[in-house]
Amino acid sequence: MTQADFLKSPLPAPIDLPDVDITGPGRFHNRELSWLGFNWRVLEEAENPRVPLLERMRFLSISATNLDEFYTVRVAGLRELAHAGNNMPAADGLTPAEQLDLIDEDARNLMAKQQQVYVALRQELEAAGIEMVSLEDVTEADKKHLADAFLDHVFPVLSPLAIDPAHPFPFIPNMGFCIAMQLERIKDKKGLQALVPIPAQIDRFMKLPAEAGKHRFILLEDVLILHVDGLFPGYRCRDHFGFRVLRDSDIEVEEEAEDLVREFEVALKRRRRGEVVRLTITAGASAKLRKIVMDELHVSDKEVIEQEGLIGIGDTKELVIDARPDLLWRSFTPRVPERVQDFDGDMFEAITQKDMLLHHPYETFDMVVRFLRQAAMDPDVVAIKQTLYRTSHNSPIVEALCEAAEDGKSVTALVELKARFDEAANIRQSRRLERAGAQVVYGFLDWKTHAKISSVVRREGDKLVTYTHWGTGNYHPITAKIYTDLSFFTSDKALGRDAAKLFNYLSGYARPETLDNLLISPHTLKSGMIEMIEAEAAHARAGRPAQIWIKLNSLIEPEIIDALYKASQDGVKIDCVVRGICGLRPGIKGLSENIRVKSVVGRFLEHSRIVCFGNGHGLPHKKARVFISSADWMGRNLNRRIETGVEIENPTVKAQIVSQIMAANLADTAQSWIMEPSGKFTRHAVAEGEKPFNCHKFFMENPSLSGRGSAGAKDVPKLTHTD
Repeated sequence: MTQADFLKSPLPAPIDLPDVDITGPGRFHNRELSWLGFNWRVLEEAENPRVPLLERMRFLSISATNLDEFYTVRVAGLRELAHAGNNMPAADGLTPAEQLDLIDEDARNLMAKQQQVYVALRQELEAAGIEMVSLEDVTEADKKHLADAFLDHVFPVLSPLAIDPAHPFPFIPNMGFCIAMQLERIKDKKGLQALVPIPAQIDRFMKLPAEAGKHRFILLEDVLILHVDGLFPGYRCRDHFGFRVLRDSDIEVEEEAEDLVREFEVALKRRRRGEVVRLTITAGASAKLRKIVMDELHVSDKEVIEQEGLIGIGDTKELVIDARPDLLWRSFTPRVPERVQDFDGDMFEAITQKDMLLHHPYETFDMVVRFLRQAAMDPDVVAIKQTLYRTSHNSPIVEALCEAAEDGKSVTALVELKARFDEAANIRQSRRLERAGAQVVYGFLDWKTHAKISSVVRREGDKLVTYTHWGTGNYHPITAKIYTDLSFFTSDKALGRDAAKLFNYLSGYARPETLDNLLISPHTLKSGMIEMIEAEAAHARAGRPAQIWIKLNSLIEPEIIDALYKASQDGVKIDCVVRGICGLRPGIKGLSENIRVKSVVGRFLEHSRIVCFGNGHGLPHKKARVFISSADWMGRNLNRRIETGVEIENPTVKAQIVSQIMAANLADTAQSWIMEPSGKFTRHAVAEGEKPFNCHKFFMENPSLSGRGSAGAKDVPKLTHTD
C-alpha cells in the first residue's frame, strides 16, 4: 500500500532528527528553502513521462518565471535586510545573510538543472517534429526568409546603442534582456562596444519555414548576430554575449500618504529602477565587456550567474504551440452545474433552492460571472458589493459592476491596490468603476484585503434577500481555468449579515462586534483555528476520535504550527495537503509523529484552502466542522490581511468538501509528493502495474455533489477514474 494514499495507508514510523533541536527554532523548516523545494517539484514535472511533451516544456517555463519572481521579491527583501546589517533570525533560526547563502547555492543548482531539462526536451521536440535551429544550421532559404522577417518585424523596434562617453549606459528594466557586442569597423579595424536591448514585445523564438507537419524555430539573438550589418553598418561582430537583469520589485508606500492611488502610481514608477538583485550572463563572455556591464549595473560577482545554454528560460513558453494538440493535455470543457441548468440558468433560483459549491476549473467560472451579470440586469437587485484583488484586463466582473452602477444600482467595489504585480491594473479598474458611478474604496493601508466576497441584495416581495458568494480564489476568469478553487453560493441570512458587516468594516473601519458564521483576519481567523485545533486535542485526550484534514498553499505561521505539534503529541491525526511552502516538519518522534504532509503538483494549480475538524467523530463524518478560506496559514495572511474563513453547515456542501474534494486529494498517488522530516519532498514512485489515482482526473470526470440538481444527490462517487 502506497504511503501517498493518506486515506488508506497507516502513519509511517516516526524518526529522530539528532542534528535538529526540536525544542528550538529547528522545529521549523526555512520558508525560502521550502519555496525552492516547491519549484524543484514544478521543474521535475518537466521530466515526468506521464505529462505530454509540450506541457513539460510549459512546466520548465513556469519553474523559471517562478524563480525570477522569487528573486525580485523574496531575495530582494532578504538582500536589503542583510545589507542593512539586520541579523534578526527567521522562525527557523537563520539570519538573512545565512538564508541568502543557502538560497544562492540551491538556486544555482536549480538553474543548472533547468538547462539540462531544456536540452533533453529539445531533443524530444526535435524527434516530434519541432526543431530549434542553431546559427550554424541556417540554410540559404532560411537566411532569405529571416532577412524579410528581420526588416518587417524586428528592426523597427530595436534601439542598438554604442557604449562610449557620448552614449551613457542605458537603463535596463527588470527582466530586461540584452546582447552585448564587441564590434570591429571593417575599414580600419577600430573597436566599438555596443548593446542591443531586446524589447519584451518581440517573440524570443522566431519561426522558420518548415515542411508540412513540422515546426522550426531560431533564437532571436541568433537572428541579430546574422544581421549585425543592418544594425551597425560597416562593422563586424567579433564577440558577443547575452545578459538578463532582475531588479528589486518590492514597493514601499508611505504610510501616511494622503492620496493612496497617487502614491501607488509613483511607487510603480520607482519599481522600474529597483536595484539589480541578479545578473545572468552567458558563460565565456569577454572579461572586458563583462566588467563594463557589471560596473554599470553595480553588481558584484556574488550576484552574477554565468549560464551555459539559454538565458531567460521562461521564454520557452513560446514553444508551447497550439498547432500540436497531440503534445498537449487533452482538451477539457468545464461543466455547467446541473442545478443551474434545472432553473434555465437563473442563479438566484438555483441558490434559493439550496446552497451550492462549485469546484473550479472543473465547473465553469462563468457561473460567478453569470451571478454578477444577472444581478446587474435584474431590476429587483438594489445593491451589489464586491471585493477585487486580482482580475483580468477586460474583466467581465468589472463590466457587470459598471453596468449595474450605470443602471442606478448601489455598487460598492473594494479594490485592493496592493495586489503584487497587479497594482497598475487595479488602478485602471478603479478609475473605470468610478466613472461608471460605483463607490470605490481601497480598504486599509496597512492590511491587504485578500478576501473574496460578492454580496447581492435583491428585493423579493416585501423583503430584502442577500445572496453571497464566498471564494477561495480571485475573481479572475483566466486563472480560474487552471487554478483549483471553490465558489460557495448561499442565501443564508446569517452569512448575508456577516458579509454586510465585513463590507461596512472595509469601507468604514468599524470592526464588527459579532459575526455568525465567519472568522476574519487579522482578528479572529488565527485564534479561531487554534481554538479548534486545541478542541480536537481535547477530544484525543478524552479518548474520542480526533482528526484534522488541512489543504493549503502555504503553512508557515509559527503559532499555528506549534498548535498542530501540540495536538499531534496529544494524539490528533493530522493530514495536510500543502502545495507550496511548508515550515512544519512532519513525522518526528516526540514532536509531530501523528502529522503527515503531501504536495499535489499536476495539470492544475491547487489553490483552494480547506480545513476539516473531526469534532470528536473522526473524518469523514457528517458532524465534522468544515471551513473554506481565502487565507493560507502564513503570517501575512493571518496577521496583516483581511481574510475570511467561512464555516460550511449545509450537509450536501459539507459532504462534497470532505468526501469528494479532500478525500480525492488525500488519496491521490499520481501527482503526490511526500514531505520528509528534513523538509525534502519525495515523489510517489508508481510501481509497475499500479494504476495511480489522479485527483485532477477524478474531478474532471465526476460532477460535484451540490451542483447535481435533478440528477439527484446520489452516493458520493467512488474515488476512481478511467485509464
